[in-house]
Amino acid sequence: MINIYYGATPNVYKVTVAVEEMGFESTRIAVDIFNGDQFKPEFLKISPNNRIPAIVDTDPAGGGEPVSVAESGAILIYLAEKSGRFLAPGGQERALTLQWIMWQMSAQGPTLGQFGHFRNYAPEKLPYAIERFGKEARRLYALLDKQLADRAFLAGEYSIADMINWPWLLFRDHHGLDLDEFPHLARWFHAIEARPAVQAAMRDATIPPPPTFTDEQRKLLFDQRE
Repeated sequence: MINIYYGATPNVYKVTVAVEEMGFESTRIAVDIFNGDQFKPEFLKISPNNRIPAIVDTDPAGGGEPVSVAESGAILIYLAEKSGRFLAPGGQERALTLQWIMWQMSAQGPTLGQFGHFRNYAPEKLPYAIERFGKEARRLYALLDKQLADRAFLAGEYSIADMINWPWLLFRDHHGLDLDEFPHLARWFHAIEARPAVQAAMRDATIPPPPTFTDEQRKLLFDQRE
């Protein structure tokens, strides 16, 4: 059983898609990040950086005590190695898969996150920040589009590289970006969207509009000091 610490975020949807694609039994444990669940001691033992997603594998390969993993990239690699699927054992395909996982974690996620913050949530609209992250977000969409111009998936066969990059595009309305401008990316996005396992993973998922925060919620999410 894979326990998924869950909320309606693109990073969490990476994990729910992977778990469904790999055929693991799972349960979802809600973490209310708007009201401080991520700072509870029992959650911090699993996710020291107080972020979702995180998982606990109650039946790890080889037996033994449950295994907890935080950070979505690490989670997907762990699940792929446990299942023996969606991550090549070696060679160019494995290297490319890991490359696009690291790219997502270092470029796509942080850039779109910062763009969404300054565009939708910052109490003061800062044109420089919105323009800077907006241009970079568009560049990253274009880079994915270029990578997909001559291949069906990012690293050869469908892999965890695709699973980790796909969910952030679900939130493209938060960023004012249109898939129609990126035809190869759009084709890839809709091909993954149509997969039965992805549809099952997203059946109860939501793509909420940018929320309005209370002062206390804003402090919890954006003004941490420790």
